[in-house]
Amino acid sequence: MDCSEAYEKIEKLKNNLNLVIRGKEEVIELAVAALLSRGHLLIEDVPGVGKTTLAHALAKSINCEFQRIQFTSDLLPSDVIGVTVYNQAAHSFEFRPGPIFANIVLADEINRTTPKTQSALLEAMNDRQVSVDKVTYRLPEPFMLLATQNPLEYAGTFPLPESQLDRFTMCIRIGYPGEADEREILRSVSSETVIAGLKPVITADDLAAMQTLVEGVRIEDNLVGYILAIAAGTRAHKGMRLGVSPRAAKTLYRAAQARAMILMRDYCLPDDIKTLAVPVFAHRIIPADGGFNDDIGGDKGNSLAVTLIEDVLSNVAVPV
Repeated sequence: MDCSEAYEKIEKLKNNLNLVIRGKEEVIELAVAALLSRGHLLIEDVPGVGKTTLAHALAKSINCEFQRIQFTSDLLPSDVIGVTVYNQAAHSFEFRPGPIFANIVLADEINRTTPKTQSALLEAMNDRQVSVDKVTYRLPEPFMLLATQNPLEYAGTFPLPESQLDRFTMCIRIGYPGEADEREILRSVSSETVIAGLKPVITADDLAAMQTLVEGVRIEDNLVGYILAIAAGTRAHKGMRLGVSPRAAKTLYRAAQARAMILMRDYCLPDDIKTLAVPVFAHRIIPADGGFNDDIGGDKGNSLAVTLIEDVLSNVAVPV
């Protein structure tokens, strides 16, 4: 696959998502960037704005295996990754894969399950494999975890630990639609009908090829220094108790390459890094005063974390 073919397929993918999520081009761009950078996506927002709909539409747009896991407090790790059972006919034990063995996995309301079950996703997210009874099983390629959670509900929920948040490429919010878009939503057919009618526009092989092309997008040394300076700024900022990890810096590097590809470029610009710094970094930091979710209705999520990242950006010189 060459770049021109990749650009065409990316446009088809974005157009498919626009049929379901109206007036949210930036959100769609971020979701596609997470997909192309081999990452995972956390969608955190209030009920009814389209978190699950976006995840379903993304999965339906790719001709690959999709699984949805509804996370609840009684869900066990074996319900996610699979279990070894005894086959009486063959007189041997055999592994029965769980729903995590799919190309696109939707973890709906991920913060409703216990930390024990949440931790079952760590190896899958980081290494794209799972280990059961001392045997390691590779997950299919490509693999992406889409997770949703509601920031308003606290009863019966288990906040994601920092180690798991650090494995999500981005945390995004869809936000409320504008009046014109909401009017169109009211007059249109249901989102379930639209999703049912969506046709795949790319295959799993296409996606794997595009992900390989993204890794070849040029990013100059001064832009690498820009990413490192932003990461160092979060670690030294007095308003943050915990800055971002080297994994986060690497994630921003890959996401910037993906955004450049989405915008039909084979090279990165400082604007790619500035635009992605908030969705890639904000959910990973811990503010010094412990502030959290002080802007529930906002498109960007936790406004304190966003403000801190934006403050770091304002104090780091943009490379020419």
